[in-house]
Amino acid sequence: MERYYYIGLDIHKKIIAYCVKAIDGCLIDQGKIAADRQSLEAWVKGLPGPWIGAMEATIFTGWVYDFLKPHAIVLKVAHPAMLKAITAAKKKNDRADAEKIADLLRVNLLPECHMLSEEIRELRRILRYRNHIVRTAVKMQNKMSGLLMEVGVSYSKKRLHGKKYFRELLERVDEIPPSVKELLQLSRSSYEMFRSFQKRLVATLRTDSLIRDRVHRLMTIPGVGEITALTWVLEIGDPERLSSIRKAISYCGLCSAQKESAGKEQRGPISKKRNKHLQTMLIEAAKLAPYWNEQLAIV
Repeated sequence: MERYYYIGLDIHKKIIAYCVKAIDGCLIDQGKIAADRQSLEAWVKGLPGPWIGAMEATIFTGWVYDFLKPHAIVLKVAHPAMLKAITAAKKKNDRADAEKIADLLRVNLLPECHMLSEEIRELRRILRYRNHIVRTAVKMQNKMSGLLMEVGVSYSKKRLHGKKYFRELLERVDEIPPSVKELLQLSRSSYEMFRSFQKRLVATLRTDSLIRDRVHRLMTIPGVGEITALTWVLEIGDPERLSSIRKAISYCGLCSAQKESAGKEQRGPISKKRNKHLQTMLIEAAKLAPYWNEQLAIV
């Protein structure tokens, strides 16, 4: 029977702490390496044999996971919140964290989280950046309104962000100081740039063959638009990983937190242990739905 080694990785921006153990818990190797591809490649070549690895989910996990996956028998990613609850201790440092991950892995107690494919994660990154751009564009809109209110200019809220109305407003209103006009024009140009860029990003996602058919099928559901469909596809990934409706609702953050003790159950506000990107999009869709559906408006 082939002998496997169990490796725990604690990943940071500049260093990666590692711990290599045998199945019986015997420490084989422990140390730190630089967090770059060259150092990782040299480290992998020096490993004593076939290995199974695990790491905590962080902002740095993606590229390390993609780089090491072809070299490992199995590579897992641990859920950070659940991992913290299991491994809470007085002593906490990078080496200790890597060792704890290795121990949980070898005894099959690692709280594993789902890792989307590299291709889906790349598309999801584009979508999340698009959402960031939209939020920034809204800030520019609000800034233009605020500048006009500061100098006491009356304007039409619905028409302000139209090109023609905005241009005419600057030309006909004399009480706007030159400095404020410059700031308004700068805000307007930024707003138009963000809008144009987000449209290009959505077009990139729309035409991707990996998700195109699934997005189109979701859009056949009444009330599901393009952005909602894209968000669902790219944040959920494979829907079969959520084995029940309850798990899907919990993952989306559409249920309240539950606390039960001594037969007494207490429900708190909407849960914060969720996919915040998916929750935000679904809540926004729910708020807009009554404007487009008469039955929902009555409710």
